Amino acid sequence: MLDNGLGLSEGQQQRLFGVFQRLHTHVEGIGVGLYMIKRLIENAGASIAMTRAPDVGSTFTVTFPV
Repeated sequence: MLDNGLGLSEGQQQRLFGVFQRLHTHVEGIGVGLYMIKRLIENAGASIAMTRAPDVGSTFTVTFPV
């Protein structure tokens, strides 16, 4: 999945999947969405990773076991 939004700094990337972490304040939210997604993916035995490109966007990769 590609997010072509604002992109993230290295510091933001490290906090990305934390509960109650809001990385951009110009949009509504309480900071639980990506935390919940990560937990659901991990509970299914899969993993999620993100690579960033500041000012371009981010790529999220979900890997499921065979």
